[in-house]
Order: sequence, then structure tokens, then C-alpha cells
Amino acid sequence: MTLDPSQLNQQRKDDHVNLALEQQKEKQHSSFDDIRFVHHSFSKMAFDQVDVQTVWAQHTHQMPFYINGMTGGSKFTKQFNEKLGQVAAQTGLAIATGSVSAALKDPSLNDSFQIMREVNPNGFVMANLGAHHSLENAKRAVDLLKADALQIHLNVPQEIVMPEGDRDFSNWAENIQAMVENLGVPVIVKEVGFGMSRETIELLISLGVANIDVSGRGGTNFVRIEDDRNNRLDFSALGEWGQTTAESLVEAHAVQDLIERNQVTLLASGGIRQPFDILKALSLGASAVGLSGRFLASVNDIGVDGTVEMVHNWRESLQLMMLMLEAKNIQSLQHKDLILSGNLLDWAQLRQIDADHFANRSQSH
Repeated sequence: MTLDPSQLNQQRKDDHVNLALEQQKEKQHSSFDDIRFVHHSFSKMAFDQVDVQTVWAQHTHQMPFYINGMTGGSKFTKQFNEKLGQVAAQTGLAIATGSVSAALKDPSLNDSFQIMREVNPNGFVMANLGAHHSLENAKRAVDLLKADALQIHLNVPQEIVMPEGDRDFSNWAENIQAMVENLGVPVIVKEVGFGMSRETIELLISLGVANIDVSGRGGTNFVRIEDDRNNRLDFSALGEWGQTTAESLVEAHAVQDLIERNQVTLLASGGIRQPFDILKALSLGASAVGLSGRFLASVNDIGVDGTVEMVHNWRESLQLMMLMLEAKNIQSLQHKDLILSGNLLDWAQLRQIDADHFANRSQSH
């Protein structure tokens, strides 16, 4: 039986979720394993002095992690957005949908995205679109969800490998700048798991982008997902394409003066497995950390109540580790000493980024 374009698009969304859940079962080395904190034997703080709230996208968030977008666009994925929305409503976590492109093409799919807002009426919700979309479509996406912000995703490798992917990226920068200047809600530009170079970060800042999610390799791998769906061309050699999240945050350090001068907020996602990874990403300069596959697997395996409990446990774990590090808040965490090793250190040295700075930065603060 031949599927019509709408059915094909819904099938693709279902494939993305199922293949992402399969990837969550895999165990792999993370670049966060190449980062160690220097241990100091005293902490002159008490637990109640630790503040984990953070500010990004013009909003104060009570926890420095959030539910990143991935799902929507079919009846099957609607159930995940409903569960994830319920988790966000019960915990106060910010949350994003997957790309709402499908709903802009087929309004019958609206409810698979809107369910996230329906079950989370007072939460911080982000809509999500690709950079090939126009300002008009961006406004439609925000209106669809009554969204507090818009994520614009960058996914050239995914599009290249996707059989039905885009082949023209010439208007992306122009579209992003138009959205930043005219949309009326904060814009977050994010990768989809291939990381960012300092050159990319510089370009985004030149376009006026104030919130950048470096979203590195290590989590859901969309090259592998699309290669599994591609029956004609073999792109398996690109399975490790891109920078890891830690490498991307180190890249950002190379343009730290530009980031601070333009009051740009860094976010990090991609391959976050546990609170210790969140702690390391925050210490490398992120203001908050997004998780998609990890939450997707959690609501699938242990349900909404189990995931809510996990969120509260993760917050407590972060507070306790910050107490151990004598870090009163996210800002002070970013002055703690870090030792880079392995592939991450090699990356920094070859890209001529000062790794020694991280190891001794508490002395200059």
C-alpha cells in the first residue's frame, strides 16, 4: 500500500521516536567522562545556601535543566507529548515540542503538539521549527502552542542523510535574523546533536541570537536514525559526525569575550545521562541543560510519576554536589577547577583553546 505525504510524515515521526528509544539502550563513552573536578577538602557552606535557579530566554527557571523537544506529528507521538507535558506541569521544568512543521502542513496534527500546552497551561513551553521556515511560519508555530519561546533547529547533516531531506540551506541565516528581530518572543537556536564550532557561535551572535543551545553529539543520533530509514544511499560512515557537547562548550570558551559582550546565554544538550553530566555542562559555561532522549525513555519505562520523582532526585543530587564543590549558584560553579583529559583535551589543544585555564580558574576569581 502506498502512503500519502501526510501518512509518510507521520510514519517518519513514529520512526524517530522508536529509533531514539532504541539508542537510549546503548552504552557509550561520553566526552563528559573526560572531565574531572579538582577536589578541595573544605566547603564553608550549608545545603540551604545552594541556589540552582537560572535565567535564560528572559525567564527565571527554578532548575538548571529542562525537557528538550523531539516528539509530535502523529497519534503515536501525541501520547509522549502528553506525558512529557504532565511531567513539566508537576515539576516546573521548561519543555519544548518536536518540530511543528508537520502541523503547519496538516492542521489535523495540531493536537499532537497542543496537548503539551493543554496539560501544562502555566508552564514555560517552547515551539520548535527548522531554520528553513519563514517568519510567518514561526509566528504560526508560536500561536499554535501559545509558546513562551521558539527553538530554531539546525540540522544540515540530518537533512543530508534523510531521503526526503532539504537540499537548499541558503536562506537559513536570513530567516533566523528575521525571527530574532520580529517574532516577539525569545528565540533559541539549537543544533540537533552535531555540536557547534566557535565559528558557528560567532555567526549566530552576528545575527542577533541571544540564546544558543550547542546540542552536541552523544545523545540521540539523527544521522544514524535517518541512515536506518535510507534504503538507497549508505551514510553509515557519518555516524560519528560532529562535535560532542563538551567539545562544543570548550569551543564556546574560545569566544567567551564575545559571548559576554553580547549578553548571550549558552545552553547545552546532547548525551546528558545523569546529574553529574549536568553539573559538568553547567561548569563549562551552560546556563541550563536540555534532555530529550533521556526523558523520552523515562516516561516510556517508568511513567509520569516515576519521571517526576526522578526530576526531584536529580535536583537534590545537583544541590548536594554543588555543596561539595562550595558552589552557591550556577555562576560560582563556572569558576571551579576542571581537568580536561583524553579526546576532549586533544580537541582543545588542536583547536588552540586554552585548556589550562579550566584547571586553574578558581585562582583568578
